Amino acid sequence: MDITSIIAPLNDAQRAAVTAPSRAMLVLAGAGSGKTRVLVHRIVWQIQVNGVSPQSILAVTFTNKAANEMRGRIENLLENNAPNMWIGTFHGIAHRLLRRHAEQARLPKDFQVLDSNDQQRLIKRLLEDLKVDPKELPAKEIQWFINAQKDEGLRSKDLVRSEDKNAIRFSRIYGEYEVLCERSGVVDFSELLLRVYELLRDDELLRTQYQNRFSQIHVDEFQDTNRIQYLWLTLLSPARDNMFVVGDDDQAIYGWRGAKIENIYKFQREYPQHQIVKLEQNYRSTGAILKTANAIIANNKGRMGKDLWTDTADGEKIAVYAAYNEFDEAKYVVERIRHWVAAGNKRTEAAILYRSNAQSRQFEEQLMLTKTPYRVYGGLRFFDRAEIKNALAYLRLLANPDDDAAFDRIVNTPTRGMGSKTIDALRQLANEQQVSLWMAAILLSDNQQLSARAATALSNFLDLIMQFENRTMGLSLGEKVQFVIEQSGLMAFYSQDKVEKSAEKVENLKELVNAAAAFKYKPDEEENLSELAAFLSYAVLESSEPQADEFEDCVQLMTLHTAKGLEFPLVFLVGVEEGLFPSQQSIYDVGRLEEERRLCYVGITRAMKKLHITHAESRRLYGRETSPSKSRFLRELPVDFLDEVRPKSEVSRPITAKTPIFSTTTLPPEIKTDSHYQIGQHIHHATFGKGTIMNIEGEGEKERALIKFRGDSRWLMTIYL
Repeated sequence: MDITSIIAPLNDAQRAAVTAPSRAMLVLAGAGSGKTRVLVHRIVWQIQVNGVSPQSILAVTFTNKAANEMRGRIENLLENNAPNMWIGTFHGIAHRLLRRHAEQARLPKDFQVLDSNDQQRLIKRLLEDLKVDPKELPAKEIQWFINAQKDEGLRSKDLVRSEDKNAIRFSRIYGEYEVLCERSGVVDFSELLLRVYELLRDDELLRTQYQNRFSQIHVDEFQDTNRIQYLWLTLLSPARDNMFVVGDDDQAIYGWRGAKIENIYKFQREYPQHQIVKLEQNYRSTGAILKTANAIIANNKGRMGKDLWTDTADGEKIAVYAAYNEFDEAKYVVERIRHWVAAGNKRTEAAILYRSNAQSRQFEEQLMLTKTPYRVYGGLRFFDRAEIKNALAYLRLLANPDDDAAFDRIVNTPTRGMGSKTIDALRQLANEQQVSLWMAAILLSDNQQLSARAATALSNFLDLIMQFENRTMGLSLGEKVQFVIEQSGLMAFYSQDKVEKSAEKVENLKELVNAAAAFKYKPDEEENLSELAAFLSYAVLESSEPQADEFEDCVQLMTLHTAKGLEFPLVFLVGVEEGLFPSQQSIYDVGRLEEERRLCYVGITRAMKKLHITHAESRRLYGRETSPSKSRFLRELPVDFLDEVRPKSEVSRPITAKTPIFSTTTLPPEIKTDSHYQIGQHIHHATFGKGTIMNIEGEGEKERALIKFRGDSRWLMTIYL
């Protein structure tokens, strides 16, 4: 591949970033500006032109999808002539390092990784052992606290001593959790990053080895890094200016989960010789959409500053719809989607974006009512399904019998005659002897403290797991997984008709066997990992990502946070109201308000051709009826690029029954009905008094209306009005 072909597809700014001399580089990449292309071509340039060895390349991103896309494009450009490049997620790279250096990291060779659900189960068990009331202190709250400390690089021993009882309690539980994980030979996701940081920090020889190995470090979505990620990146690049980071301060929307936009500014301070390149040409959206996005984000202070632009036309204006309520809003959105599809477009090209998951219900109901296929993006993932997690727990126990989380999950799944007393006795003995549940089970089955039935059940379980190792020796990975699923009793259990969705669960277990059979494992001499352990690691790392099942031509529903990185020809940004977007918690906090504005900017820039923004004059949310004002973000939109689909009107005089609220402005054709009544119409009821029609369902004699009276709202049959 010659130099010309590497840079030919690039614009001037992209070319400047790709061909810059090796030094600290910050690429400010606006939405839709081709940041992945820049990363890919930069790596290819380093290998092809500067003679950098592929083994010296480290590229880190946030999702397996992004990492796989990057690797595939690089390999395609280099015609598969780039072996052993380290391209992966932060957690994936950390996992790879710990597998290679488990002993130096004070981990067992066959350590297992806990996903978020298993971590929470382990914490629940710990709280039970510590006699902590789960209502007073939920496991999820403890999980959040522990992960937050690890993201800051803090162990329980590092926490500031306090007289506050809650602080003392949280610190103690964190310490007990660390002991339990060490004893079980497991690490959670946050531990992967913290353990690698400690490994590199404390082992100078190892740190120097990797500093010398990775002569070029590339980081994607740099604005989303947290403290611990930044710390171990800089350990690998202490003084040499070999860090090439790509990010966008205008798309920093994950502060609530520990991401620090300050890392972009810290990078500039700690690498004073850095160079900045701005990517501002957008290849995704129309001019109207980009000018609207620029106007919104300009209200944030302290930005590094950039304006998106495109060489295409402005296109259609932004449609702004003021709905009467959430029912009217949902009807408007779904009708516009139906018009879109009727014009020959695909449903999958349309996305409904909302600030809170609680907003999805009305849209789902309206989509179902109109028989419009849809999916909620980020639904239950394959490796998160209960039957799959149970099967993986058996496999984890086969790989590491001391894995308490796995043991606890399947010791009585399927049920095998062990009651809660037996499980409690196991936990108590494990705590007293400071051993794993597996060892406690061996001790308990030998000392004849259990009833004959419980002792037999426990002994049979131990024999079952021990037989797995002997009877699966020499089998392929797919055969091994199939054997364990069948012999554990899971396949028979899920084949029973009384189990909910039994056929689907059986199919999922069969698919797990297929996944194992298709798993391609490339042994790494330094990691010395068994094929089973590698597959288990793959499964837990895959389950960490918000990926959705694929369905055919469905409307996409998702939160604004989930939408980052995606794009759609048709986008509906809904519920843009004060207290909802921006959220109530952020209104009086400048920092949080600016993050909400960045989230709005992200939502707007997901749209390629057409953007609709909606808000409601009345909304029932979280069980409460409200009359929200439209969001300040709407007031920040440039009016030249707006199309008010139905201007909001004020009514100051009484309206007679069956008279629409709007006497001069008619409803859009897409939300008219054949009814004698209309949404927004004022009526007078003999019993309940004056009211306003908020929604209409059904036809003829079955037609009913949701009417908001002074006290509350009621569904009434229209034939009785």
